[in-house]
Formats: sequence, structure tokens, C-alpha cells
Amino acid sequence: MEDLKKKLQEEISALEYELRNELPKEILRARAHGDLSENAEYHAAKERQGFVNARLGQLQARMREFAMIDLSKIPRDRVGLGSKVVVLDVAKDEELTYNLVTSEEADVASGKISTSSPIGRGLLGKKVGDTVKIQIPDGIREMEILSLTTIHDGTA
Repeated sequence: MEDLKKKLQEEISALEYELRNELPKEILRARAHGDLSENAEYHAAKERQGFVNARLGQLQARMREFAMIDLSKIPRDRVGLGSKVVVLDVAKDEELTYNLVTSEEADVASGKISTSSPIGRGLLGKKVGDTVKIQIPDGIREMEILSLTTIHDGTA
């Protein structure tokens, strides 16, 4: 979670620098070319300025959300944000390991799934020994939770 906060803060800093330093210079340079109605450089810089402002708003809202996450409310014996879960896919008789992360950190190829994904939502709140049926685009998957390491264990 701290790595994600650092990454978001770095992107916020870079965008703030661009918004306050680089874009005003580009806009001034483009204005110097004259007629703004047909000035592609001016319109591109203004469009980028709008995008940067919107992205900054998104990132700052996400940082506020992270600041409100109360780790004490994440269960110690059930699947939650930051959990590492080993499940048995009953139909395939295959063990799978999932790490439940925020949507920004999700990377299915490395086993990091978002708590808002179908499988993530299906596993939330469950404990070792529970069997869950999860609706995914390919149909229904039945999984049994074999082991669980929560964010509180420090090795999730």
C-alpha cells in the first residue's frame, strides 16, 4: 500500500510540475503565433491542460481514499484487502494463489487481483475451508479456500 501511495504521489508531483511550469510556457509560445482559432499548438496545449487537471483530480481523490483506509477494520481471519489466498479451483482440481489488491495494483498475470474484480469480490469476507461459487465471464467457478495470509500477517 505504501508503494502505491508513493507511486501516486510521484505522478501527482510530475503532473503538478507540468501544469504549473511546462504547459503555461507552451500556451504562451503558441499564443505568440497569432490567431488562436486555427492554432493547433495552442489547442493541443489547452487540451493537455484539461487532461492534466482531470487526472490530478482523480489521483488526489484516490489519495484521500487511501488515507481513509482503516487497517484495523480489515479482518484478521477472513479475506480482505492485502490478503494472499490459496484456493482450489474445484472443476480443474488446480491450486491458485491470489493477492487481493487495489484496482491500481491489479496484475492478473502475477496473481494480483482487485478487490472489485468478480473473483476478488467473491473471496472477500470468506475464511479457510469456505467454498465459494463465483460468476465470471466464462461461467461459474467453484473455489475452496485452502489457506489465507492477511495484511496483518505482514507477508501477504
